[in-house]
Amino acid sequence: MIDVRVVRATRFGGPEVLVPGEAPEPVAGPGQVVVDVSVAGITFVETQIRRGVDKWHDRPALPYVPGGTVAGQVGSVGEGVDPSWSGRRVLADVGETGGFAERAVAVVQNLIPVPDGLRLPEATALHTDGGTALGLVEGARILPGEWVLVEAAGGGVGTLLVQLVRAAGARVVGAARGARKLEMVRDLGADAAVDYSDPDWAKQVCEATGGAGPDVVFDGVGGAIGQAAFEVTAVGGRFSVHGASSGHVTEIDPAQARRRGVEVIGIEQLFGFGPKMRGWAERVMSEAAAGRIQPIIGQTFPLERAADAHATIESRSALGKTLLLI
Repeated sequence: MIDVRVVRATRFGGPEVLVPGEAPEPVAGPGQVVVDVSVAGITFVETQIRRGVDKWHDRPALPYVPGGTVAGQVGSVGEGVDPSWSGRRVLADVGETGGFAERAVAVVQNLIPVPDGLRLPEATALHTDGGTALGLVEGARILPGEWVLVEAAGGGVGTLLVQLVRAAGARVVGAARGARKLEMVRDLGADAAVDYSDPDWAKQVCEATGGAGPDVVFDGVGGAIGQAAFEVTAVGGRFSVHGASSGHVTEIDPAQARRRGVEVIGIEQLFGFGPKMRGWAERVMSEAAAGRIQPIIGQTFPLERAADAHATIESRSALGKTLLLI
């Protein structure tokens, strides 16, 4: 049997635990396909799982092959699968693990055809992040003319949130770190961009919104940054939590939120996203194929440099989405 290239996490720890190796050629079982992988996606959460510090997912058994989303062509189909899937360009959700490989097995129900006119890297960049961003925007019920603060606006989800919020007719303050990210956020249409390495960043958000503060906050950072963002949220606003890249989810005092009339949409909202993600991903890919949304792919790495890709994401130096090209 032919072996295929993979990258495994040999233990929990830093990026250096990701080691290239080989594995037996996968075989499609009943209801499954094998995807010849061209692109593997990476999320920030996967770097936390690799470190063993993520609080929201079960620890995978060691050693494991990271990666939950891949794009490529269907190479073979298992029993009970329509043969017309063979050769089609698809996005595949392979579960919590298995994506950092030349070939990956997926259940046929977890395939999404990639529309003509959209390249596989862009499709991969949109799958998880695009669906998440669309779900967050819908959940926050954004109205035209409102001010919206997007934290981590230079990241995979953040760059899409900036564009979707603008498309909804609202005004955007993008918060990011460093001149390169701020310039990109402005290019994507943000009305203002602030650097939250500046101690006065929250004050600058208030000034940008005419002193009232943002009507909606998308909090993907948590910790001290998330807390500072809550403090400047407008009276009667919405504070939507979707991440904790700082390591700590923003903890909001319910009494304080009630006093200011701020609706807190907690991180538990993500638990309800699962059944809707496919539809959201299809919608956002259609928007991208039509040229109305631009996924930002800031850096790509070959499979054997997966450790470098993880390190780049964790260093906060990555622009937009980071992908493995196989």
